[in-house]
Amino acid sequence: MASDMNQTLQDFKQGMGMMSKEAPQTMAAFNHFMDAALTQGALDVKTKELIALGMAITARCTYCIGIHVGKVMQAGGSHAEIIEVCQVAMLMGGGPALTYIAEVKKALEVFEQAGGK
Repeated sequence: MASDMNQTLQDFKQGMGMMSKEAPQTMAAFNHFMDAALTQGALDVKTKELIALGMAITARCTYCIGIHVGKVMQAGGSHAEIIEVCQVAMLMGGGPALTYIAEVKKALEVFEQAGGK
C-alpha cells in the first residue's frame, strides 16, 4: 500500500514540475501564497499542517493527504496527532471522509518508514 502513496507523491511532483515549466509565474505566486499561509504565526507550523491535513481528508484529495502527512511529521507531529485529525475529519466530513483515512494510512507508512522525512 505504501507504494501506492509513493506513486501518488511522485505523480504530484511530476505534475507540479510540468506546471512550473509551463506556467512559472502562476506557480511562483501559488508557492509564495502557500509558504505565507503555512509559516509560523499565531499558530505554529505543525498546527497549520494538522489543519491542512484535516481539510485534505474532508476534501478527499489523495495528493494533499500525502503531502500534509509528510509535512506534519516534518514539523514534529506524531502518529497520535494525525489519528486525532482523522477523527475530527470524520466528524466533519462523514462517511466520505472516513474512506480517505486509507490514504492517511498509506502516507503514514511512507513517512514513518522514512523516519518522518
